[in-house]
Amino acid sequence: MSNKLLLLTRENEQYRQLIESCNLPELTILGDSPNSILEANIWFAEPALALPLLGHANELRWMQSTFAGVDKLMGKRQRKDYQLTNVKGIFGPLMSEYVFGYLLSHQRQHDLYQLQQQQKLWLPTSFKSLQGQNLLLLGTGSIAQHIAVTAKHFGMTVTGINRQGRQVPGFDCVDTLAHLDRHLVIADAIVSVLPSTTETAGTLNRHALTQLKHDAVLFNIGRGDVLDLNELTVLLDQRPQMRAILDVFNQEPLPSEHPIWECQNAVITPHIAAPSFPEQVVEVFSQNYQNWLSQKPLDYVVEFERGY
Repeated sequence: MSNKLLLLTRENEQYRQLIESCNLPELTILGDSPNSILEANIWFAEPALALPLLGHANELRWMQSTFAGVDKLMGKRQRKDYQLTNVKGIFGPLMSEYVFGYLLSHQRQHDLYQLQQQQKLWLPTSFKSLQGQNLLLLGTGSIAQHIAVTAKHFGMTVTGINRQGRQVPGFDCVDTLAHLDRHLVIADAIVSVLPSTTETAGTLNRHALTQLKHDAVLFNIGRGDVLDLNELTVLLDQRPQMRAILDVFNQEPLPSEHPIWECQNAVITPHIAAPSFPEQVVEVFSQNYQNWLSQKPLDYVVEFERGY
């Protein structure tokens, strides 16, 4: 039996070429006609593009998301009669580069020395080493685990937060969201890689943010709805020594009128911490397709009840 694949991405032609180069057996890549939506039993799709078409997918059995985040497909009224898999295992190194690029630049005062260079000033100042600092990771999945490994190379103490407080290798301590406050107050750097679920939404609310140290460095690289951006904006204005590095937002693009743009102690990047490279996504799909043909369990299956 031939499997019929529908591509729903902004780089369809590139993905078509990459998938064709894999020479996957019993696989027909359909064209862009409306009938393809009706006929395809496998979708290779960006969640936002797939969402409005799901109601017409008569034969859909499996969707391979090209993104890690699939929250757009998690609504209570959305279909759940197919297998959904996402992309994991490829973002850890990129996220780690992002976090430690900014963290090291801040701790080593790169901006200050760049300014002094322009003024031709030779003024050595003290700086903070990452050795002995406390890193708090909200989330303990594959991305957080990679960041934790990198942090240990710098001599940091690493604490993780997950749903059940389940211990994970590479972390000095793992606790639950219920005990978040006790870890926020001692964290030098906080990195949220939490997924978007009913349990995680608003985790970094006004109360949680006020627990942070006055010189803490906060990263949000997971999902925008974890963080109350308005409350953070107020807090950054009150605490000039605090830093926030933000890559994800509830509304993207971030509206130009939002006051966070004007915060001197905030860095805003346009959701670029860990882009999905097509070659890596196709590698994940190719392995999963072999599992599909062999009737083996698929990798990275999303549980609709949990949202990730």
